Amino acid sequence: MIISHRHRFIFIKLRKTAGTSMEIALSGICGDQDVITPISEEDEKVRREMGFRGPQNTLIPFRYYRQQDWKKLIAGRKRKHFYNHMTAGEIKACLPGDVWNGYFKFCFERNPWDKVISHYFHRNRNEKFRDIMDYLRHDHGDDLHGSKAYMIDGKVAVDRIFRYEDMEGALTELTDLLALDKKL
Repeated sequence: MIISHRHRFIFIKLRKTAGTSMEIALSGICGDQDVITPISEEDEKVRREMGFRGPQNTLIPFRYYRQQDWKKLIAGRKRKHFYNHMTAGEIKACLPGDVWNGYFKFCFERNPWDKVISHYFHRNRNEKFRDIMDYLRHDHGDDLHGSKAYMIDGKVAVDRIFRYEDMEGALTELTDLLALDKKL
């Protein structure tokens, strides 16, 4: 998940939609005030090798805390932070209205069957399942329904849902929308 104050966008990361690759690419255009959530150590290494910014500004400022956030902080003494797969509703609750309403919000979605197959291979790296049918019968892991991440109260909360299957066109469009000097 990335919030770029520099380029006025919010990238919501869905599962199995090249989200980590997008985070790495987008971190290359981020400034020092932007929010960049951590990814796996292996992927952080790739990001460092490319010379891009790593995780930064993930603690949510106290000025954005609501009453229930203060109660949780006092009870558990744990700061609230931005994290990788936050939903639109969670992000909106942590930002001032002018940021949420004024920034371009987007995500990538993928053909559901392709997403399931990708998830199967990700989950089966250590041969946990005998085959795809075993996975379909027994995996109760990550929620792959991306729409829950980019909807609030049953309504789409992002400005654009790009198709994973049209990544090349999406990157060109994003470059124009964000007024970038060079293509992502």
